Amino acid sequence: MIAILDYKAGNLTSVMRALDYLGFPCRITNSHDEIRKADRVVFPGVGAAGKSMEGLGELGLDKLLRELFSAQVPILGICVGLQVLFDLSEENQTRCLGILPGAVRRFPENMRSDEGDFLKIPHMGWNEVKFRKNHPVFRDIPAGSEFYFVHSYYPQPEREDISIGTTEYGITFTSAVAFRNLVAVQFHPEKSGKPGLRLLDNFCRWSGVS
Repeated sequence: MIAILDYKAGNLTSVMRALDYLGFPCRITNSHDEIRKADRVVFPGVGAAGKSMEGLGELGLDKLLRELFSAQVPILGICVGLQVLFDLSEENQTRCLGILPGAVRRFPENMRSDEGDFLKIPHMGWNEVKFRKNHPVFRDIPAGSEFYFVHSYYPQPEREDISIGTTEYGITFTSAVAFRNLVAVQFHPEKSGKPGLRLLDNFCRWSGVS
């Protein structure tokens, strides 16, 4: 069974529907017992980092996520579920989980496209992810594939080796990370058509070893 973490900050139903479509048993839950019994954990997130950390703390899921990471359970972070894995978010100067070294920054103001047009914040819509390294969770995703983004903040890892996917939006930013049994993406695979479904399918078959 795949546990989808319910901490009042996730787009949970769409993730569940995608996993159901792929044929993988899953459950939306914040029960520590159920989560510990799960083969894999999906950690979605929508909204603000501070509110997300508050929800995780109230339910004790912050400590449980660190426990699961140490126990080498495969974990997939999505959107804010990626951002709060880092040490700090500039969004309300939020102290986050600290599983990954680095910070989450707000996009600079007055960014322009290559054509000179002003770029809106949040970054919203389809954009390409360039995968820099081979990883089982990104297997068989064609080069040039686009995924669906909605975010005003982006991760800035301290360690370059954990950044395995990048995207261009005014700046080049990390849009996918991998570290041990953890993979996390800034985009929404559950809303990203065939490439997103391929990513989710790969994760649901992944042993947690890169």
